[in-house]
Parts: sequence; C-alpha cells; structure tokens
Amino acid sequence: MPSFDIVSEVEMHEVRNAVDQANREVNQRFDFKDTGAKFNLEGSEITLVSQSDFQLQQMLDILRQKLARRKVDVGCLDPAEPEVTGREARQRMTVRQGVDTELAREIVKSIKGAKMKVQASIQGDRVRVSGKKRDDLQNAIGLVKDKGYELPLQYINFRD
Repeated sequence: MPSFDIVSEVEMHEVRNAVDQANREVNQRFDFKDTGAKFNLEGSEITLVSQSDFQLQQMLDILRQKLARRKVDVGCLDPAEPEVTGREARQRMTVRQGVDTELAREIVKSIKGAKMKVQASIQGDRVRVSGKKRDDLQNAIGLVKDKGYELPLQYINFRD
C-alpha cells in the first residue's frame, strides 16, 4: 500500500555553518566593531547577543540571509522576545524540528475532512499518510501544501 511521511526537519550542520558565517560577518563589519556582538548555537537554540535592540534586528537579518543561502527554511526559526538590559540585549531563537502533536492533529483533521481515500496517522513527530492509489497521495500532498502551515514541511519516504 503506497504511503509517505510528512515531517519538518532541518539540517543542523547547515545551521551551524550559517551561524559561523554570520559570526564572521559581524566580526568584520564596521558598525559592530568593539560591540561584543555574537551568535551562540547550543543544541537547537541560537542566542544573539549585542548592545542594543537595533543591532539585534540587524543581526537577525544577517542570520536569516546566511540560512537562506544554505537552503535552510527560515520559517523553522521561532524567535523569542528580545531581553534588553542596561548594557546588553539578547534574543533567543529556537530551531523547530519535527511536527508537534497539535499541528499533526490539525493535518490529520484536514486530510480526513477532505473525504479523500487516504488514511493519516500520527507517528511520533511525523504524520504517515497511506492510500491505495498514488494519485490520492499526491492530492493529499497538494491539500497540505495549500493549507500553508507556518512550519516548513517536507514529504519523504514516498513508497509504492
């Protein structure tokens, strides 16, 4: 029985490379000279450190540009509110991976609500869709793409 999986995965190696490139650019730019601005990557969390909120916004633009060049979807970033103290401004960005249960339920509900001849089930951090015909599965992919979920989704493991 043909099936495929709906997942949300990010290559952390590419994220690390993009953060390293962004750090290099911040160190070389004149407007960031002697400000102590830097990016830190720990696990799946990126921390931006700078002197002001304005510089944080500039750093965020640099990071998004570097991620886009490395073909990492910037929709996977979940920014927290900037924390501005006397001398320092920080902002944490979480790199989201996997389909959370709430979004998975929403995907399954939309597929079942479309009365398609496919079955959708939640399996951990992915959604498995199976059906008898390949065309039905392709219609299900089209349906999920048209919904336009905020998290970047990939369609993998397409089996006949």
